[in-house]
Amino acid sequence: MNKKVNIYLMYTIIFLQGLVFYGPVATVYRQNRNLSLSNIFIIESISWILMIVFEIPWGWFADKFGYKKTLVISNFIFFISKIVFYKAYSFEMFFLERVLLSVSLAGISGCDTALIYSSVKEEESEKVFGIYNALSNVGYLIASIIFSILIKKSMDSTAFWTIIPYAVAAILTLFIKEVNVKREEKTSFKQSLLTALKNKSIIILVVSFALINEVVQAVSVFLNQSQYLRSGINIKYFGVLAVVMQIARLSSFKSYKFSSKLGKDRSIQILYIIIGICCTTLVFTANATITILSIIIICGSEAVIYPMILEIENRSINNVDRATLLSVFAVFGDITAAGANVIIGKTADISVSSSFITCVVMCVCAYILLFVYKNESKRLKE
Repeated sequence: MNKKVNIYLMYTIIFLQGLVFYGPVATVYRQNRNLSLSNIFIIESISWILMIVFEIPWGWFADKFGYKKTLVISNFIFFISKIVFYKAYSFEMFFLERVLLSVSLAGISGCDTALIYSSVKEEESEKVFGIYNALSNVGYLIASIIFSILIKKSMDSTAFWTIIPYAVAAILTLFIKEVNVKREEKTSFKQSLLTALKNKSIIILVVSFALINEVVQAVSVFLNQSQYLRSGINIKYFGVLAVVMQIARLSSFKSYKFSSKLGKDRSIQILYIIIGICCTTLVFTANATITILSIIIICGSEAVIYPMILEIENRSINNVDRATLLSVFAVFGDITAAGANVIIGKTADISVSSSFITCVVMCVCAYILLFVYKNESKRLKE
């Protein structure tokens, strides 16, 4: 069995699922189809809860019945969610789309990286994770460029054409080669859960990165536009800046080179500090150049960290319940991210500067947790 086929298939699938042509107008699209902004946030909040609820059961299913079956089901649900999105004109339909999306993403989460890790040599995993992550951004980058052509026809066409790559991605999933998960040695769901909970150092690392990841998500998706206006940047350049930020995220391609020179722990530590400094800069600056550079560095730094975290998580698992354990870890990350998102949102109502101060505080908390993780890991090795 040629496991390399899995890697190229997963590369292609993640690239195709990055082709979200309606991405630049996702909020406006919903509003034009009878969904209020408050309803959008209600659905988003429910989506977080559903992700947390479905995460662990999907991981258990993947370990019991195979990674391929899980990804096939999840990717076909993902494809169906895009059809529902295109057909939606009411709260109920958009809610259904989000339910399908949550179920799908919970199934893919952990299972995709477990399949990839099981299909490559351990020393290659970080490099492969970096490429995998970057290809999603490449897809979205290309979609953002094609969007400017599709939008001339209609906003609806951006949603319609998004269905096509998702259909192809779902079909490609059928050609994945199942990896040997040694079902005869499998432990019970309860034992897998207890194993994950005993791995305190990884849970600490996951919570730490979830804080950093949510800070980056908030800065690059929600707070950036207010900061651009504060810095006097014309709204007509926002689309170009969105493309620039996607290009910055392609730095995940070179994550393995960064960690090979400095080591993973030290690399993550340095990048955490850099993100914290950039967030601090955004608290005080109203300069357009400094604002853009700071956000570029924040996006690029997080993209480099992500493959390292995935490699550390997977390397910490030495039994057959990889997807279950990764899903348990993901739940801790989801809960942390959901809480952090609410806090940043509340402070954003006060002012942009206040929200960036909150981001700085979260960066400090993440760094402290990273320090705790390093000490805990060192203690376990001794």
